[in-house]
Amino acid sequence: MGLWIFFSSFCWNADSRFTQQELPACKPIVTPGLVITTFTIIGIIFIPMGLVSLSASEHVVEIVDRYDEVPKLMKSPVFIYYQLDNFYQNHRRYVKSRSDKQLRNKAAENETNICDPEGRSEASGRGPIVPCGLIAWTLFHDTYGFSVKEKKIQLSEQEDLIVWMRTAALPNFRKLYGRIEEDLQPNEEITVVIQNNYNTYSFGGRKELVLSTTSWIGGKNDFLGIAYITVGGLCLFFAVTFILLYVIKPRPLGDPSYLSWNKSPSGHPN
Repeated sequence: MGLWIFFSSFCWNADSRFTQQELPACKPIVTPGLVITTFTIIGIIFIPMGLVSLSASEHVVEIVDRYDEVPKLMKSPVFIYYQLDNFYQNHRRYVKSRSDKQLRNKAAENETNICDPEGRSEASGRGPIVPCGLIAWTLFHDTYGFSVKEKKIQLSEQEDLIVWMRTAALPNFRKLYGRIEEDLQPNEEITVVIQNNYNTYSFGGRKELVLSTTSWIGGKNDFLGIAYITVGGLCLFFAVTFILLYVIKPRPLGDPSYLSWNKSPSGHPN
């Protein structure tokens, strides 16, 4: 309370430096030279960054909804994702329906008061559901088995529930299912055995299987490179425009003599 009173008196005091706008501030003078230099530097930096990002994204090998053949060399680790479309994990009631206490401690398995409508089970005499809540209740439970040339590929240890509990912000998303810890050669045939358990028809969605390598910027994503190139190109365009307007064809200056008063012999302005 004392801090609030001090802040209020400081802000609303008519003689304070805040109300008199006397606080230290940076006030750069925007000149044509400064603007041209700034735009040029941003363009020179951003365009190469965009080209490097696009190049890294192009080197990512990705197979979406195609299970039969590897188009290019996929160096390990190869990440396996399942992709869901039209699944709104960011819905307010859905996000709130979980018990972090229950997930952290086995002794708190009865902490299900915020997990409605999936908190307790009628089949077990109103006993607690572990883990409770809509997020855990809708856990993706399709399974995939991979084999190459009759050799079964071993997936790394999976932590399905932990990955699923990190809710997605958008209705179309991918979540990590597992990893293949060996290289996949070009034109190598992959056999995928899928147990189709998860019902997507109830919410009008669809699901896909994704195999993807990664680069230093992550998975395949052209947006970052395109954004850098676009911003850098616009900055260079503005820099050239300012050069044409203010350097090659500068704006003519006015006659400063018009700013002075022409006084009459009596000393009064005309």
